[in-house]
Amino acid sequence: MSILYVIGGILVLIFVWIVFSYNSFVSLINRAKEAWADIDVQLKRRYDLIPNLVSTVRGYATHESSAFEKVTEARARAMGAQSLADKNQAENVLTGALKSLFAVAEAYPDLKANQNFLELQRELSDTENKIQAARRFYNGNVRDLNTAIESFPGNVIAGAFHFAKMELFELGDADSAAKEPVKVSF
Repeated sequence: MSILYVIGGILVLIFVWIVFSYNSFVSLINRAKEAWADIDVQLKRRYDLIPNLVSTVRGYATHESSAFEKVTEARARAMGAQSLADKNQAENVLTGALKSLFAVAEAYPDLKANQNFLELQRELSDTENKIQAARRFYNGNVRDLNTAIESFPGNVIAGAFHFAKMELFELGDADSAAKEPVKVSF
């Protein structure tokens, strides 16, 4: 009779451990999704600022159509990116295009003194900082999830319930210049 109690107790402990582990994975996944939503909000804010910035610069630098086209195309590509890898690559291209736009603005002193341009420049810099913070938060949550999925005994539960690792949101290695923040100060 006491052996049945011991076996029953062990089975209850195993069941409680499985439930706890499962719920931990669900919590980690939800935190990572929430962190991605924070990145999405900041990227949308960035995308919304870009047309105003292009319009302001275009008013002063009408001869620089290739820079405007690059920024517009990069913005559209970034907004349309579906996978995380595509998003990483598109954001790198957009960052490079914005750098070239600010380089164009350097040649126009009246533009650099324009209040609207200065405000857009400040907002873009603030948004870049928020994107960087949101990226760190997301990557921290994904790291925790991936560690739990790879570690024993969590990997047993992760495998049984098909929990999958998530990708980090990093700047690509293809363009090392994109690892530098957009320069928005003159």
